[in-house]
Amino acid sequence: MRQFYVFIKCDLGKTYEVAGDIVDHIDEARHVHSVSGAFDLLAHFSVEADEDIGRFVNLRIQTLPHIKDTQTLLCFNAFTPDRGLGES
Repeated sequence: MRQFYVFIKCDLGKTYEVAGDIVDHIDEARHVHSVSGAFDLLAHFSVEADEDIGRFVNLRIQTLPHIKDTQTLLCFNAFTPDRGLGES
């Protein structure tokens, strides 16, 4: 699986509607958070290893109603308390 995050800027007054649409209609969504700053939402997605992330964002996320802008962050590695930093 490939993990990535998308910052999402929404039309004014539509943040909760957009978050609900993502949670209700995008099975690949793992978490959606409202955030402060330049964007309104931060959404975490997980897709199959062979999925084209750019196409996924372009066709599945950016086409949702009331989304004005996105910024995608790709994940390369996950560090968790039980896995640590991979040191021996």
